[in-house]
Amino acid sequence: MTNEKFIGFTMEKTKHIALVAHDGKKKELVEWCDRNKDVLKNHFLCGTGTTAKLIAEKTGLPVKGYCSGPLGGDQQIGSRIVEGGIDFLVFLWDHDPDVRALLRIAVVYDIPVANNLATADFLLTSKFMEETYERRVENFNVTIQERVKAFQK
Repeated sequence: MTNEKFIGFTMEKTKHIALVAHDGKKKELVEWCDRNKDVLKNHFLCGTGTTAKLIAEKTGLPVKGYCSGPLGGDQQIGSRIVEGGIDFLVFLWDHDPDVRALLRIAVVYDIPVANNLATADFLLTSKFMEETYERRVENFNVTIQERVKAFQK
């Protein structure tokens, strides 16, 4: 185990992009993917059940589908973030209940998040879409050790 305060992760040139949308935002996300399929085709796409299926059918892009959001798809995406398998998240939402857990894990693991199409457009046109990018994540093993030591004093 390393004693470094942060752990570095490299996003490769081919990004792993998670696409998630609540029912009221699915059409908007599908249309965005269709407009941007020339860029998106160069990256690995995944999404929650219905959203992934709709994007694949409308755009012809390959999209790995996880479970539907209400059946745990958001948690599956979250676990892929924890495992280092998602580089950024486009999550168009229109209500709050299931949003916080996925957004929190994205923040903890320092991945870019777009919650609207303007931000998604900025992410997709960033110079970092065509190159590697180093991100830093807090080494929670060190943080826990420090907390235990402070508590024992």
